[in-house]
Amino acid sequence: MTNRLQTGIAQLDDMLGGGLLPGKLTVVMGATGIGKTQLGIRFANQGAEQEGERGVFFDLTSRGDSQNHRDYANRMFGWELTAAELVDRVDAAAVWDRDRARRDSIHLFRDAGRRVTAADMDDDGWRRWKYEQAKKLDQAIAFFYGNFVHGVRRVVIDGIEPVDRAAQSIQFELFEYVYQQILRKEHDWLARDLFRVAYRENADRVTQAQYDHNSVGCAILATSHEVMLDDLISRPIESGDVLSNANTIILMGKTRDGNKMGRALCVAKHRGSACDETIVPFTIDDGGIVLE
Repeated sequence: MTNRLQTGIAQLDDMLGGGLLPGKLTVVMGATGIGKTQLGIRFANQGAEQEGERGVFFDLTSRGDSQNHRDYANRMFGWELTAAELVDRVDAAAVWDRDRARRDSIHLFRDAGRRVTAADMDDDGWRRWKYEQAKKLDQAIAFFYGNFVHGVRRVVIDGIEPVDRAAQSIQFELFEYVYQQILRKEHDWLARDLFRVAYRENADRVTQAQYDHNSVGCAILATSHEVMLDDLISRPIESGDVLSNANTIILMGKTRDGNKMGRALCVAKHRGSACDETIVPFTIDDGGIVLE
């Protein structure tokens, strides 16, 4: 199928029946350091070949440094990522200027340094998070809309910390908003959210720059407590869990053969399409993930 979004890893695309489905959610889950970000970089970079524009990264890391997107992209593809500048007030009209709007990544909470689960904070802490989140949603809307009107059709969401229940995580709450109210929203309604009272004066340009939101693919890279692939495969899925709503789930974990450790992945779910559920070993080199 020509409308599949290829991952950039030929063997994985074969396992997925040609690639990921546009307009659907893909979850890549595994422990920290297993290779999720390298897979996300490949998926985003593949957009240059298929859609003429690389994908973008929405970094939800809230403690410590951001994800290593810049280093990985540079090493793997010579890709110099550009980051969106965080501002106090969004200039909505800037989305029409490609030089200003077309940015590869945004990291809204880079200086937050706060815990992300309800169990780790009091009510005041949760309210502070909500207030900070509300202040920055306009920047998220401008970032995505500005990229979509210039041809981007791939989104990678990274930096999700492991939690026992997604409902307890401020990160998953923000992800749900981004996915449902930005990525899955029709272009003109998203433009209304961005321009608000200035929508009427921008309506003609919105029409000229319309895109099909059903063509946008999203991959969320979620860190798990589980390290071993067997434990990930047997992990229960709760109702309302992001995994239960995903169209495709790719699990990445450690394996053990005697006294040797390795890495492997499998496609645990690929709704609406035939897929190969084989557990496939992989290694990581300077070019990223290599399936064996």
